[in-house]
Amino acid sequence: MSYQKLSRDQIAERVAQDIPDGAYVNLGIGLPTKISKYLPSDKDVFLHSENGLLAFGPPPAKGEEDPELINAGKEFVTMLTGGSFFHHGDSFAMMRGGHLDIAVLGAFQIAENGDLANWHTGAPDAIPAVGGAMDLAVGAKKVFITTDHVTKQGEPKIVAELTYPVTGKKCVDRIYTDLCVIDVTPDGLKVIEKVAGLSFEELQSMTGAELVDATQQN
Repeated sequence: MSYQKLSRDQIAERVAQDIPDGAYVNLGIGLPTKISKYLPSDKDVFLHSENGLLAFGPPPAKGEEDPELINAGKEFVTMLTGGSFFHHGDSFAMMRGGHLDIAVLGAFQIAENGDLANWHTGAPDAIPAVGGAMDLAVGAKKVFITTDHVTKQGEPKIVAELTYPVTGKKCVDRIYTDLCVIDVTPDGLKVIEKVAGLSFEELQSMTGAELVDATQQN
């Protein structure tokens, strides 16, 4: 059977569907920031950026960029009515204090028990860049991960145990890859969706941890 992987924008659009009305959400640097483009206008979602923004909107139209309106990834954003600016320290107090409903982060590896590695591969020549990832991993009420299912070398990113330095332990709730959506549960990694044409056996062969097929339950 043949299948088509999801693009980065398609992953972002899929995550946007699961963000509830009224949620306070931090979008991590990289792929997660694309989610702001796909949040429906009939939902009130309060986006938080660790550099001190709350209630920002999608990217501005070309030519309307404001150099003073950027997110933590240095990307241009817009501000919604009622949006606010505040000190970096206050922003981290929000993150650490349990005031965010969801954090959406990228990952190098995710373990089957929900451990997350997303700041350093352990390579001797790599520059560690933890940013606020550790604070978000332990401070947000739910952690969603967006990632390719395998590395560029074809190695699984979802593994039985982490081999990279840990960002947070047992913190991941849901994983969105270019092949599937997985819930991290006490009963294992439950695949709740997968791309059309991809068999469960094929998906399992690209995963370094045991999966549970829960697609028939939805």
